[in-house]
Amino acid sequence: MTRKYVRPPWAARVIGARMARLFKPQVVSLLSVPGRTSAVWRSNPVAVLRYEGQEYLLAAYGDTEWSRNLRASGAGRLTRRGRVERFTAVEVPAEELPPLVEEYLRQYGKLPSVSRTFESLPDPADHPAFRITVTGREGELG
Repeated sequence: MTRKYVRPPWAARVIGARMARLFKPQVVSLLSVPGRTSAVWRSNPVAVLRYEGQEYLLAAYGDTEWSRNLRASGAGRLTRRGRVERFTAVEVPAEELPPLVEEYLRQYGKLPSVSRTFESLPDPADHPAFRITVTGREGELG
């Protein structure tokens, strides 16, 4: 399967990613995942999807670097509201993606560039998603 990726617009990458955590802390968390070749921790803002009692990370822009790194490591950290949580992740099979994408758009489709991204990549299979399970907490950040 060929995985697709849409590069976010400059404003979304440079300004939006940094500002979103300040203006929408209840929505935007900081995902940290070790690089698949370097093992250096990489961080990206993400929206954690809550659906049917589970939590998911869905790559709105397609097969992103963070999704490839998470696929390789199977674990990472989320910083939410100043708390760092360790988690494990299992990739969701393509046939289970349509309701997740629908719910993601319902919850976050009004955020800048989200709906446009899904118009560019309309196939749910182009959006890797991971079911996450929190395994521990590392404390609070000051």
